[in-house]
Amino acid sequence: MAKLMNGRLFKRFTLRQSFILLSVATLIAVLAVITLEFNWAEKLRQRFGETDWVLPSLVAAVMLTVTAGIITMAILFYRWKLKRPLELLNRASEKISANDLDFRISYDSRDEMGELVAAFENMRSTLEKNVRMLWRSVEERKKLNAIFAHDLRTPLSVLKGNTELLAAYLPEKKLSEEKVLELIHTMNLNIVRLENYTEAMNSIQKLEDVPVRRQSMDIISFTTLLNDSAEQIARQSGKTFVSSMDYDNVVINVDPYIVMQIFENMVANGVRYAVRQVNVHYDIQQSFMKITVSDDGQGFSEEALNKAVLPFYRGEVWDATEHRGLGLYICKVFCEKHNGILQVDNGPQGGGIVTASIGVQVDK
Repeated sequence: MAKLMNGRLFKRFTLRQSFILLSVATLIAVLAVITLEFNWAEKLRQRFGETDWVLPSLVAAVMLTVTAGIITMAILFYRWKLKRPLELLNRASEKISANDLDFRISYDSRDEMGELVAAFENMRSTLEKNVRMLWRSVEERKKLNAIFAHDLRTPLSVLKGNTELLAAYLPEKKLSEEKVLELIHTMNLNIVRLENYTEAMNSIQKLEDVPVRRQSMDIISFTTLLNDSAEQIARQSGKTFVSSMDYDNVVINVDPYIVMQIFENMVANGVRYAVRQVNVHYDIQQSFMKITVSDDGQGFSEEALNKAVLPFYRGEVWDATEHRGLGLYICKVFCEKHNGILQVDNGPQGGGIVTASIGVQVDK
């Protein structure tokens, strides 16, 4: 009986089984007590004879025993089967109401309350996962908006510079027709980039969702466009831009807009740290186009070598007009999307070196 009345034993049974078992145990205990009470009443009758108070006392004792048995059974049933899981569920609901989902809830029982607690834990886990996904989505959207705002500056600067150049020299006919057409072509390319940015901002949820659309590009013409953009970036900061190349004229299949974003972020990073000059070297090796941007600055610190490609890392540079430390992170993500990698290092003579290896298909 002692083992039967132990709360641990009841964890093995369902609520109905526990209630029936506890009712039977209570009934047996109550009947045993009532039997003792009848014996007690019989002894009183034998001792005092037929009196008026023995029967009412017996009835009162029996009713009190039955009531006490029912109350005891209810208390034990609540304590052993309901109290602990209800306390767990109540505390868990309070934490969820306070937006605290970083906890676990468990109840070692095979009954319906154990199943309810397990279902509640599953709901909490799912809710936590959904909240984390929503939070990451919001952070990705913020990050992506900051990246778009940053990348819009370069094409706008190119358009502004070319417009000023045309306004200054075209009326005086100091620009050749070939140069005018070249400027218009560059402006048109950047207008297309702005259109693509606008379209992407309306549809892309994550940076990794940016699609790769490869096109066949003549390497000489393509690097000329890259150099024009780099010259604009360097000129705005009063720095000198120098380019070199190590390849034959070939046709490559790349996404020109993604490569231009990688390139311009690398150049912008180099210009930001350069003292006087930024160097760019192009190379084609097997199925990779390597773009190396170096500067004559102090180079990367040990911390920066490990963290430069992380989002929002700025090092010791702080400027409210800068891009919130997203430049090299953009390069890293886009290089990986283009089947390549981004490497950050210091040059043997000092200065930082950033190399983008971009996966391309080469048609000779």
